[in-house]
Formats: sequence, C-alpha cells, structure tokens
Amino acid sequence: MLRIPGRALPTFNTRRYDAMRILSAGLLLLLSCAPLLGTSDGGRDTAAVVELRIIAFNDLHGHLEPGDNVIAAPNPRRPGATIALRTGGVAFLASHIDRLRAAANNAIVISAGDLIGASPLVSALFRDEPTIEAMNLIGLDLNAAGNHEFDQGVDELRRLALGGCAVRPRAATRTCANAAGKYAGARFPFLSANVVDGDGQTLFAPSLVKTFDGAAVGFISAVTRSTPGIVMPAGIRGWRFEREADAINRAARALRARGVSALVLVIHEGGETDGGYNDCDHPRGEIFDIERALDPEIAVVFSAHTHRAYVCKIGTRVVVQGASFGRLLSVVDVALDRASGQILRERTRARNEPVVNDRNGKRGADSDADADLARAFPALPARADVAALVEDYRRRAAPLAQQPAGRIAATFSRRADEGGDFPAGRLIADAQLAATRTQGAQIAFTNPGGVRADLVAHNDGTVSYSDLFTMQPFGNSLVTMTLNGAQLKALLEMQWRRTDAERARMLQPSRGFSYAWRRDAPYGERIVAGSLRLNGELIGASTTVRVTVNSFLAAGGDGFRILHQGRDAAGGPLDIDALANHVRERSASAPLAPDPDPRIVRIDDAAR
Repeated sequence: MLRIPGRALPTFNTRRYDAMRILSAGLLLLLSCAPLLGTSDGGRDTAAVVELRIIAFNDLHGHLEPGDNVIAAPNPRRPGATIALRTGGVAFLASHIDRLRAAANNAIVISAGDLIGASPLVSALFRDEPTIEAMNLIGLDLNAAGNHEFDQGVDELRRLALGGCAVRPRAATRTCANAAGKYAGARFPFLSANVVDGDGQTLFAPSLVKTFDGAAVGFISAVTRSTPGIVMPAGIRGWRFEREADAINRAARALRARGVSALVLVIHEGGETDGGYNDCDHPRGEIFDIERALDPEIAVVFSAHTHRAYVCKIGTRVVVQGASFGRLLSVVDVALDRASGQILRERTRARNEPVVNDRNGKRGADSDADADLARAFPALPARADVAALVEDYRRRAAPLAQQPAGRIAATFSRRADEGGDFPAGRLIADAQLAATRTQGAQIAFTNPGGVRADLVAHNDGTVSYSDLFTMQPFGNSLVTMTLNGAQLKALLEMQWRRTDAERARMLQPSRGFSYAWRRDAPYGERIVAGSLRLNGELIGASTTVRVTVNSFLAAGGDGFRILHQGRDAAGGPLDIDALANHVRERSASAPLAPDPDPRIVRIDDAAR
C-alpha cells in the first residue's frame, strides 16, 4: 500500500479503479478531439450540421448590361432615407456571386424564373442565347421556368434549354451568332412541377436533389398558373398549368418518399409588401396565398414575378424575392441537420444584397457622400469572362441598336394617371393606330405588360432603336379587326379580374378615344354608360369600329378573349417597326413630346 507520511490512503477495489482510469482516459481523448468534431450549438454538435448558402436572383429578363438600373438603398448619410444605387449587369452579378460563394462552405446558385423573355436588344436580337451562355459562365445551378420562358412557345424553350440553332426565322433576330457559330444550350436544368401534358407528364423535372457534404436538399419548382393568359396560346397548346400548391405538394411528397426532408421551393409567382428590400410590411398577393397551402416541410420559398423585393418570415418559413434585372441577390443561409435531414429553421438567415456596379460616380461636389456610399456599398470589378461575352454580343448588335430613331422632348413614362393610362402607352397606341390606318383602323390598344421600360430622353433627346426595343421588346405583329360598341365595352370591362377587382390591366388607348369608369362599381359594370367616345362622338352598342391590337391580345392574351369575336381581321407590321416609324416621322421637324392629357377618366364614389 502506498503511504504518505502521517496519513494512510483508504483501501479500495482495484478492479473498479482500473475501469475508472480507462473511462477518464477516454473522456480526455474525446475532449482533445472536440475541435475536430465541432463545438456545441444549442445542445447540437455542429459536426451533425451542414451549412448551405443559397444564392438566388429572379426576373433577370436578359438584362446583360447595367443600363440605368437602380435600387432604392438605405442612405448611409441620412438614416431613414434612401438613395438610388446603380446596380445590375451580369458581369457584376457574377463577381458578387463569386464573393458570396467563396465565403460559404457549401453554396448553390438558383434563378426563380423569367431569366429570358422581354429582354433588351443585346439578348433578344440573338433569341436570348447570350443570356443562357452568360449563366453557363456564372455557374447557375437551376432555373425555375417563368411565364416569360414560354413567350416564344414550348418548342423554342426546349431548344434554348437543350441547344442547337433555331430553324424558324423570327423578324430580325439571329441565332448561333457567336464566333463559333454554335449554340450549346444550358448547362443547368429548367424545372417546373405544374406544367403537364394530357397524360399528366411534366414538361420539365418537378424538382432537383443536390447533396452537400452528405446532406440532401430537394429544390421544387413551379410557375404561375396565370401563364396561359399572358403568353401566346399557340405556343403552349397541349399543356396545362396546374394549381401551384397542388403540384408543389405532390413533388414534396415524392421527395420525402425518397428520404429527402430538406425542402426548398423556387417559384415564379410573387406578391407585394411595403418597406425596403429587406422588409416585409403588409405582405399580400398570390405567393402568400400559396404559402398558406404549402407542405409544412418546405422551409424556404424563393419567389418572383412581381419584381418586388422583400424578406418575410411567415411562421417559421422564409419567403424572399429580389426585385428584378439582376439588381439584388437573395442570400439565404441554412443549416441542415444530418440526423433528421431537415433544415434547422431557427438557424435560417435571409437577406437581399445590392449588386453594386461601377456606375456610382460622383454625386455633385460632395466627395464625402461618395466615400460614405462606397464604404456602405462596395463595388466589385466586373468578371472579365462574362464582360467579354456581353461585349461581343453588344458589338454584334451595335449596327442595329445604335441607329438613331428620332428625338423626344421629355421622358415617356410608364407612371399611370388616375384613370390608368400613361404617356409611354399612349405613344405606342398612337404608333399602332398610325401604322394601320390603311386597314381602316380607328382605335388602337396596347397591353400595359407589353410596355417594359420608360422611353428616356438622353442628352439632346435623341433615342436609338435599342431604346425603343427596350420599351417594347416582344416583336408582335399588329392585327386590325371590327368590333361593335357592345363588344368594345365588354373588352374594357375585362380590364378587371372577377377575383381581384382592384388589380387592373388597363389597355392603353390611342388618341381620339376616351371613356370613364367607376372604381366603386361592381365587376362587369365599371364602364360608365354613354362614356365611350371616338373623336367626341358617342359609340353606341351597335356602332362598328375598326380596332388595332397586337397579336398577343388578338389571340386572347391577358384574358381579353372577346377579341376572338373580332371580324374581318387584317394583319399589319410588327409593333416595334410601327413604333420606330412613328417616332422618326413625328420628330422629323421637332422633338416629340409626351401627350400629357389622360384618355381614361376614373370617377370615384365621392365625385358622383
């Protein structure tokens, strides 16, 4: 027995001592390895957690160049105020994505749809092939098909996804116009769970499973079911656009059956909120109705379509959208539990970040304000390979894009007057009326969704063909038909939806036509009786008039199906050609000024 002077140790069971010694050694070894296994986080060992950064954007619409795109960002010098921050351009988008990706252990880059369609000339002239090629360089991992992906029909969408040169000519557009003379297609999948054929087969895969450090995540996609009403019907014939939540939940069940519990939705549908791009005040709209019907396992929703910016927490679920045109990136950091396979919602962090470009130059003489802006929103250099691709296509488009189209005295805005019409819409409608006078046209209408940008007066007021194309990029042909007064009234009543009477699609009318409507009247009775006038003369129910619309509307687009009843239809020129001719002729002697006089009058209840 070991003895200590003046004291004897008590006797004990040596077998028990040996067992305790082994246990102590094991505990010491475990503690020494703790940094390798991960530290405790709320009782959960971080070795059992996989971190993932999801980097998203939506509604790019082929905006390859920065242009005049801005986002209202917090003013670093005036708390509570905002500043117009210049953002966008895919070469800058690429640099910001690279920075975010490099700072994460695992990352995925996704698009929530409308990657293409309604694009500026540098993309649209080449059938949006440049946008797909830019996304290949950036390393996009998936794109949820949006409604504008269907603008040119399912066959053209498949070609853009799979590759190959287009065989059918379309106006002045070109295909396989790069130096190689080839188009290889997308190196990322298009997804959509709710576009199905007569046999219930989906056009694209409904979901994609990606694995990060052994943890599987399922990305489900859907497109707004309103798509058939906002694209050319012939292009989607034979395809159904199902109720979004039904298709999404069906895909979620299929993923869970495969053992995938971490679920993310990438959907081309959106809503409205108030506040800044990281706020969520008063959320409303379709996406929030859909969210309430979603499978509870879906932890994150990336939305789109409405070009709004918000970061919302609905219960434990995150719903985000990042504006449009590559101005913002939505960044959602999630933690995946290896044991359950689920997303740990309490650890999800979401934000929108501006894609700052190098166009934020001097703001007057205030160099201090410049420095504050640069510190708050640091710009990154454009990524060279993406910038080179864009420059190559810009150079190829330049001969057409830079052609002077005329002069304007002031900006033709898309800001609507109280009645619902606006200067840019009036200009286009007037151009379409002038182009189809030989077909007997007396009235022309254009749809508000077809007017994609303001026509901005630069420097001496000269506008280019590219400026006009950016405002009206679809390349629809014009159609003139005969309607009677009753059909004309019914057409105007269709500007409001039965299910959402406050959300109107106000057709933009040509000069000489006017009418009044009542905001407080019920659906189907909003047009004021006796208010339809052409050059001051009453249009009665049996009066016949020749009406010009674009081919999208003539086919029943935006839900205006009564135009199918039009008689004696006659084709006309392309809408962009009509606009270019009109601006050139009307500005030959003096710059063309916006018409400030509204053609639609809204009568409020108090004014009756």
